[in-house]
Amino acid sequence: MLKVDNLHAYYGKSHVLHGVSFGVGQGEIVALLGRNGSGRSTTAKAIMGLVDCQGSIDWKGQAIQGKKAYEVAHLGIGYVPENRDIFPKLTVSQNLQLGQKRSGKNGRWSFDDMFAMFPRLKEREHTEAGVLSGGEQQMLTLCRTLMGDPDLIIIDEPTEGLAPKIVELVGQYLEQLKSRGISVLLIEQKLTIAMKISDRALVMGHGSIVFEGTPQALRENTYIRKEWLEV
Repeated sequence: MLKVDNLHAYYGKSHVLHGVSFGVGQGEIVALLGRNGSGRSTTAKAIMGLVDCQGSIDWKGQAIQGKKAYEVAHLGIGYVPENRDIFPKLTVSQNLQLGQKRSGKNGRWSFDDMFAMFPRLKEREHTEAGVLSGGEQQMLTLCRTLMGDPDLIIIDEPTEGLAPKIVELVGQYLEQLKSRGISVLLIEQKLTIAMKISDRALVMGHGSIVFEGTPQALRENTYIRKEWLEV
């Protein structure tokens, strides 16, 4: 579904990504791993049209490199940024409404689906999002993105700052997305959740892909884990 080929990205004169290439198939969870500063988040932003880049980005056979972020989103790619970007003065319900597409067609996800997946959001339906806990805000951001009915979700550091119990729940919810045929590009620093739920693992270092393989192959590759992942 998604094919990235020889991607280079820049912040001003700073060359951040150096020939990144990978793909994500339908219903596949691909983990993009690496230390802070390795280029993972920049890769996501490049796909979403948020940073200057060169190379090839194809979505379902259509070239999307150079498109605006809203255009990429309307094509079916959802983005959950690391900073969550909720609307703090709006209620949980209003945040979810903002995620809905206005194309007139019914999507795969409804308010009932969101509240069934995250009962805590139902309890907080009429609460301003700014007073939610970090875990609740992460749930809300994911659900708001799902309300746009994407075929691929790029989710950046979904477990950052969350308690271990919530981290486990996030992993379960991402697996539910896969069961509905939604692809996931999971950007993570923690190995625990990524190794448990992903079909393939990519490791980035200094703006390049330094490893691609199964989670099992990554477990067995002590050099890659020590050199590029262990803090």
